[in-house]
Amino acid sequence: MPAQILNPLFMNRKKVAVIGIGQFGEAIAKNLSHKGADVLAIDNDPKKIDRIAEDVAYAVVLDATDKKALLSQNITDFDAVVVAIGGKFEQRLLCASLLLDLKVKRVITRYQGKNQKIILEKLGITELWAPEDEVGAIVAERLLNPTVMSYLQLPDNYRIVEVLTPRGVVGKKIQEINLRDNYRLSLITIKEECPTTHNGITCMEYHVTGVPDSSYIIKETDRMVLFGTNNDIDRFIGINE
Repeated sequence: MPAQILNPLFMNRKKVAVIGIGQFGEAIAKNLSHKGADVLAIDNDPKKIDRIAEDVAYAVVLDATDKKALLSQNITDFDAVVVAIGGKFEQRLLCASLLLDLKVKRVITRYQGKNQKIILEKLGITELWAPEDEVGAIVAERLLNPTVMSYLQLPDNYRIVEVLTPRGVVGKKIQEINLRDNYRLSLITIKEECPTTHNGITCMEYHVTGVPDSSYIIKETDRMVLFGTNNDIDRFIGINE
């Protein structure tokens, strides 16, 4: 697919470019597009661009280490550019450097390993992303604690975590558990199991209930989304398992 020139009519909308359409770059581009952003997907592999072309506003084949090629796509007009190039670090480094030289508003760059992070930080990149580390941390957490479905680690040892409902709280009202006083935790929401039919096949999905009432009775199939310290969350799960 040949390179396309961006239409100036899109300049008044939120726009993000994703450079490097591997597994992670493709996931980012598709999710951004689904959330309403105008996404430009860039890669030097025509097959990858053909695969994602229908899911984003623009998909172009070009060399992202070529300054003129980047300028041909009005790259400086984008609200953010994600450098998700895998493989050779030199290509990722050169691309990020060019984007900084062009004074792109916001540059988010993938890194692999401590040394790459140090180099990119010295270059002036402040938003860095290590998908392998994040996936590794989640897998390790699930192996050690199978009740944890997902989590967001926050500073100062706090996290937001989605957990399978411990047996000890099934059938109880939220007010009975008294999470704040007994466990120093806050319940953000409950995710309920709901049957959903797709193409004649019924499967179970989880949907957020919003802000649950204190009289809500917790079911065995529910998932609890909690906020608190790592130790307090582990203590709550341990006591009620």
